[in-house]
Amino acid sequence: MENLFWSLVRSLGRGRLTRVDDSGPTQLVQMQLSANETRDHTPRLAQYGFQSNPPAGSDAIAVFFGGDRTNGAVIACGNQEYRVKGLATGEVCISDNRGQKVYLTQAGIVIDGGGLPMRFTNSPQATLDIPTVHCTGDLNVDGNVTSGKSVTAAQDVADQGGTKTMAGMRETFDGHDHDVPQGGVTSNPLQRME
Repeated sequence: MENLFWSLVRSLGRGRLTRVDDSGPTQLVQMQLSANETRDHTPRLAQYGFQSNPPAGSDAIAVFFGGDRTNGAVIACGNQEYRVKGLATGEVCISDNRGQKVYLTQAGIVIDGGGLPMRFTNSPQATLDIPTVHCTGDLNVDGNVTSGKSVTAAQDVADQGGTKTMAGMRETFDGHDHDVPQGGVTSNPLQRME
């Protein structure tokens, strides 16, 4: 009976990760369970589709099969320092140690790049099936801008590497004149491009 008790006691462990090896098919971690016990090359299991490489010092829970401390797997991992706090009931947040977040709030989805660039790659097309896209900064487009509906901008619109602008086109049109074959020059257009 005493052996069964110690087997159950030894079947769970809580500690902190000290190192992560993410190079193989299974992530392997080194885990400090106590001042006298460190487990190395312990597999860390995660939910399908959610991969992470937790920083050193992250909390971890491990199970050890049959109480054998050499035969375990980390089944849960968290980090007190980088945990997003104050979530309301039902909210979900995916985050990292650099401040990047995808936050499913009660009021809508918030994506925070943490001051780092964002990139969407390897897709033939991205579709925003929404009535309005609002951009508070500049919009740089390497390709063409086409529309079946209106495209508006509160500031200027430029193309050809920024050398040609809509404001410049208006200025050229509104100020242009023509030579008259009988002599002289026409006045500027009566109908200005607004």
